[in-house]
Amino acid sequence: MSNFDKPQAAPDIAARIVDPASYAEWNGLLNDFDTLRTSTPVAWIDNGDMHEPFWLVTRHEDVMRISKDNAGFLNNPKSVVYGVTAGDALVKAITGGSPHLVESLVTFDGPTHMKYRKLTQSWFMPKNLKMLEDEITALASATADRLVSAAQASDDGVVDFVPLVSSPYPLHVIMQILGVPEEDEQRMLFLTQQMFGGQDEDLNKTGLADMTPEQITQLVAGAVADFEAYFAKITEEKRANPTEDVASVIANAVVDGAPLDDRAMAGYYIIVASAGHDTTSASTAGAMMALAQDPDQFARIKADRSLLPGLIEEAIRWVSAVQHFMRTAAQDVQLGDAHIKKDDWLMLSYVAANHDDAVFDDPRAFDATRTPNRHMAFGAGAHQCLGLHLARLEMRILFDALLDRVEGLELAGEPQRAKSTFVGGLKTLPLRIAT
Repeated sequence: MSNFDKPQAAPDIAARIVDPASYAEWNGLLNDFDTLRTSTPVAWIDNGDMHEPFWLVTRHEDVMRISKDNAGFLNNPKSVVYGVTAGDALVKAITGGSPHLVESLVTFDGPTHMKYRKLTQSWFMPKNLKMLEDEITALASATADRLVSAAQASDDGVVDFVPLVSSPYPLHVIMQILGVPEEDEQRMLFLTQQMFGGQDEDLNKTGLADMTPEQITQLVAGAVADFEAYFAKITEEKRANPTEDVASVIANAVVDGAPLDDRAMAGYYIIVASAGHDTTSASTAGAMMALAQDPDQFARIKADRSLLPGLIEEAIRWVSAVQHFMRTAAQDVQLGDAHIKKDDWLMLSYVAANHDDAVFDDPRAFDATRTPNRHMAFGAGAHQCLGLHLARLEMRILFDALLDRVEGLELAGEPQRAKSTFVGGLKTLPLRIAT
């Protein structure tokens, strides 16, 4: 099939889908996804030499199908995250041919993925996470107190929720789980921002606007190298003196009768550290913004904490912090009107799937009572997010603490989203807090 025979996105939409700035203009992006879902739910995206062409999948039904078919749609041999041609070439040069800058659960296929997943899977189950509840509750209480103190110290009660609450809180939880000392947490935050905020000049703090795609890739590669060096020391410590944290599990893990090699071990640390922070941070900020925009919903949840699980699920759907993953077709397959060929690259848009009005009534509305809520924010199938129970636990405990202390809140300015095609969410959330 020639490119002319493929169902294609309009050129302007195709350009916006891969533009990080589009993801900061949320309503416009959702409009584009609505257009595609109606007219071309599986659309060929081709922006010339900028990137390898791919199929963009926008319907919930199709994203779910692909996510559950781990034999038909692979995490190799192409990247699991969208990147420009020049950046992809640099990654392969750095890694010796791999399209993945980090080898981890996110990139493994088939039996390899399950062998690595089983190493820590039981650790992240609700039964084991209960052991952390007291520690997380204490942290949530201290975080909520800090918010209240900052609001009371402000002349007008205005604070920025992101740097004060939604960014440091999940970071501290995941660093405790990994055995990272509190004094090193800011270093970890800086590195995660370089990895996932690499497309946003406010987050990576490196003058991104003047950087080429190759320079951005080098920035991320440098952050990965720093992560690896840091966790090599953690590994040495945890092998000599293992404790009850996840870092000890990883450091002493054995797969196929042998310890993890340096790259696989570093990848495991990185995926736990980064995925356990940025996604929960984004969902937390999104929930708080929604409550600030809807005083009636805030009052209902404050009065009835049984609504908290619904609030959390809706925030996770509404924000869709992991905005996409890529897959590679293992064989020819028909998907709607699209004839997918073996080795074709596909983008699964979780943002589009989670705003599909065939599945979610009034999807742009934030409704903590939404039932059912079959969102795709944690993925599905074998690669479903390992930390989903931890994310829910963290958010439930934090919002319980916040609702105990906050009597009212409202937006005190325009929130800003990050410019990022991969992991996204609010980077600022100015709120006026009444205590």
